[in-house]
Amino acid sequence: MNVEIHPAMLRERYFPRSRQSIGSTREFAAVTLDAWGVTRRRDDLLLCVSELATNALLHGVPPGRYYRLRLLLFDGMVRIEVADSGGGLPHVKERDPGAEGGRGLLLVAALAGRWGVGPRRPGKVVWCELPLTGHPHGTP
Repeated sequence: MNVEIHPAMLRERYFPRSRQSIGSTREFAAVTLDAWGVTRRRDDLLLCVSELATNALLHGVPPGRYYRLRLLLFDGMVRIEVADSGGGLPHVKERDPGAEGGRGLLLVAALAGRWGVGPRRPGKVVWCELPLTGHPHGTP
């Protein structure tokens, strides 16, 4: 039996602790998706990149440090990883509907097939996976 193996595609870049870096992070992700020919769920992917990078910037990157965005394409899905060197673990919070912020991980959880947090020394990696085929979460 012949099995066709498709290697994962990977791109990553480090970004400084700066509010201006969120636009650069999103642009890097858009250029990467274009290079890979990924058009399905593009807006969802870019929103997840923005939310994870913003959370790292606001809650995880100590002054003078960087965060890393890694994108992987494999098995019909894109995995987004944002690594920072800060402490603490992110979690989805129930928010006041009138609040202006605090919905980043709630959006990521709603859009992604899976998401989670992994260890890193120092810090953590927050990741999500968005399938490019079928329906997210198995819904029609």
